[in-house]
Amino acid sequence: MMRITLFDYGAGNLHSLAKALRGEERSVRFATDPHASLDTDVLILPGVGAFQPAARALAPGRDAMRDAIASGLPCLGICLGMQLLFDASDEGDGAGLSVFSGRVTRLRTRRTPQIGWNSIDDTRDPLFGVARLETAYYANSFVCRPVEESVVTAWSTHEGDRFPASVRAGSVVGVQFHPEKSSAPGLAFVHEFLNLLSDR
Repeated sequence: MMRITLFDYGAGNLHSLAKALRGEERSVRFATDPHASLDTDVLILPGVGAFQPAARALAPGRDAMRDAIASGLPCLGICLGMQLLFDASDEGDGAGLSVFSGRVTRLRTRRTPQIGWNSIDDTRDPLFGVARLETAYYANSFVCRPVEESVVTAWSTHEGDRFPASVRAGSVVGVQFHPEKSSAPGLAFVHEFLNLLSDR
């Protein structure tokens, strides 16, 4: 049985994401303590909330979480969760996990937030092909700006601002979109990520 833990920053309803993650050989639990969240097979950083309060909730166990991920703990960061994998954010004070080098900045567009469907292009992660994920659902005003673009595995563009739709380093994946709200291909993306971990 694969144990999946959602780190709950206390920002919102995570049950739709939990439902998407559950499976016959998978159990899902919530943890508000960052140290307790590391007793798991897969860590999920969900996409609900704002950077500053999430970073504050993360702070007591930030170093332990970063070290666990660096030591091989698989992790999926969704929207805000992807942003927490970076160093810091213009959205508010607090430190991210620095799994990826770079900063989170506001979309360089006339209209924010971006809410709705957007296309995904220039994909380099096989997860997209297997899931046939070509468009996804977004709800964000901020995006990640990596120091090294080599970590970017897919891109999207909103009103001329091109930004990473996903990043990856081994078994750590960050996605700016919400796969749990991206219809069947989004769910397939998540399930394929988990299936690959089961096969290791």
